[in-house]
Amino acid sequence: MSKLDRWRLVLGKYADQRLHGLGGNLSDTSRRMDAALEFLYGREYQGRGLRSELGPGSLDPSQLTLVTWLGEVRELFPNDTVEVIEKHALDRYGLTELVTDPKTLERLEPNQQLLRMLLTLRGHLKGEVLHLARRIVKQVVDEIRDKLESEVRQALAGRLNRFRHSPMAIAQNFDAPGTVRRNLKHYDPERQKLVIEQLRFFERNTRRLPWDIILCVDQSGSMADSVIHSAVMAGILAGLPAFRVKLVVFDTSVVDLSEHADDPVEMLMRVQLGGGTDIAQAVRYCAQLVENPHRTVLVLVTDFCEGAQPGELVRAVKKLAEARVKLLGLAALDGQSHPVYDRQMAERLAACGMEIAALTPQRLAHWLVKVIS
Repeated sequence: MSKLDRWRLVLGKYADQRLHGLGGNLSDTSRRMDAALEFLYGREYQGRGLRSELGPGSLDPSQLTLVTWLGEVRELFPNDTVEVIEKHALDRYGLTELVTDPKTLERLEPNQQLLRMLLTLRGHLKGEVLHLARRIVKQVVDEIRDKLESEVRQALAGRLNRFRHSPMAIAQNFDAPGTVRRNLKHYDPERQKLVIEQLRFFERNTRRLPWDIILCVDQSGSMADSVIHSAVMAGILAGLPAFRVKLVVFDTSVVDLSEHADDPVEMLMRVQLGGGTDIAQAVRYCAQLVENPHRTVLVLVTDFCEGAQPGELVRAVKKLAEARVKLLGLAALDGQSHPVYDRQMAERLAACGMEIAALTPQRLAHWLVKVIS
């Protein structure tokens, strides 16, 4: 494709007349690309009050349907460009038909962006679309879990026992100071070197403490990524016998999904993103789930934008802190840790005894190790 054709596609149809004088006639393939781009980005002109002008004999965007447009986009553009175009279609231009039409949905690439949109429109998914949505949710969740599980399980399932040694030679368990002490008697004064005859390794000790983990997750519209990663983390934690996981989601109402804590797909298929936020009500409900405060961790995943009276939330958190429940407020729980939250409210809760952080799932696992050690 020539540079002139590229500029024509970037500038859009209103640059066509000026570029013709420079030899800017689009090739057949470029015209198809132009039609596909115009089908979506032409909405920008309509939003500014410009009418769509149809040209006789041209491949105009009006001749494309949503399904054929998606096919054109996937055929004509590279994958990274397709992802950007689909993201704009869903987020910027509200083409929710992409996820409510079965034929279109089948052609979309399963990824976290698509999963986020499916969760947002969960209440509108029915019949065949609902079946397809479940399959997409499972595929994306499995991909996220594959990336996280080994590291999280390694952090949570065991710790180095500094008092016992193991005959198994595992490099990461190497006890350097112990090895030196053990072999001091073999020091060679003439060569001024320590002769190592026996290496020492720490033994890994499985964690069996009966800790309860309560995940309290905000399902308001801004928390989609956090909901997804919380569901995956709940599934991983539930797979470890040393933990009992309870899972609660909330907006202005509270839904206890503890029976699905080990099944991220089922959990996500039951959430409904959107609505207001009553964090205090959710925290009070979680307080009723606490059986042994000294062996309980409450992880509150939210943006701290309280829709109810702030004082009620402060009192609920303070009461749990006084009962010696371990409290963590997560401003974000996605892979990038981009925190967007009410810092003033977070500071008030921190003053009551809640630790506030923006952690990836991996870092959350290491935080849990520190707390329950």
